[in-house]
Amino acid sequence: MTQDHRTFELGDVALQSGVVLPAARLAYQTYGTLNASGDNVVVLPTFYTGTHTRNEGFFGPGRAIDPARHFIVSVNLFGNGLSSSPSNTAPPNDGPRFPDVTIWDNVACQHRLLTEELGVERVALVAGWSMAALQSYQWAAQYPDMVDAILPFCGSAKASPHNIVFLEGVKAALCADGDWNGGDYEVQPERGLRAFGRVYAGWAFSQTFYREKLHRQLGFETFEELLRDWEEDHVANWDANNLIAKIWTWQNADISDNPLYGGDFAKALGAIKARCIVIPCTTDLYFPPVDNEIEVSHMAHAECRPIASPWGHCVASPGNSPEFEAALDQAIAELLSGA
Repeated sequence: MTQDHRTFELGDVALQSGVVLPAARLAYQTYGTLNASGDNVVVLPTFYTGTHTRNEGFFGPGRAIDPARHFIVSVNLFGNGLSSSPSNTAPPNDGPRFPDVTIWDNVACQHRLLTEELGVERVALVAGWSMAALQSYQWAAQYPDMVDAILPFCGSAKASPHNIVFLEGVKAALCADGDWNGGDYEVQPERGLRAFGRVYAGWAFSQTFYREKLHRQLGFETFEELLRDWEEDHVANWDANNLIAKIWTWQNADISDNPLYGGDFAKALGAIKARCIVIPCTTDLYFPPVDNEIEVSHMAHAECRPIASPWGHCVASPGNSPEFEAALDQAIAELLSGA
């Protein structure tokens, strides 16, 4: 599958905060073809440390989402280094001066991409992992008459207090580097990025994962090898300001924090018309199933299907768990069939 991407030029975008993001752009890729009836569109937003290429692990020939049958739109979050981000925006909005962007802002711009650029009028499914799950819920609440179904997995409709506290921890580890300099660094704060990766790895998998030495299934003889790999990944692939910008987006995620719902979370969930299957992992330290069960209780056409696995939040990372992949594909197939 291709690693190229396309760019949609949004122009100057007035964000939810009232601040304008000038010359904004969304990076995206499409797979498959929009059919004559326009009813085969699947939207896959990206997750926290993901790009559209990582989303390619959620679909393929013979899978529930298949480019031979579906028009797949994989769209990158603001702040991930491909769409408008601290690292690629011109002064005076570069680096730590990049404006705060909400999930609402992301989805509003994704809606423009679909309707203005791609000619999409209906969305058969919005699905995604973690921060992409947040966007799935947001799509269904923000455009309830456009979205037929959503499948958020290992995510929620609102950042919980505990989730916010976890993110404060990884943020503090990064910003403690002396090179951070309030985000105006001359070189990437490597020690901070390494610390960020180490702290993150402790939350991404479960206690059982480490106790049962499941890191060996990922090719690491010891968990220290896994930690060093996470360090290297963050140093090699991520800009520090981009990570911080997306943390702000994640921490402030709430499908009701907007003019439509005025902070009434239950009202926002109740307004969702889309059919929904939510798949949490029983050992996810970010998004426990109880949060999803509360959400589903306010939704008209929703079901919560927890997956028991020791892999924690990373059960959804493509290739980690064939059992999770099978359950995900089954649920997607049900939603796309209208069952």
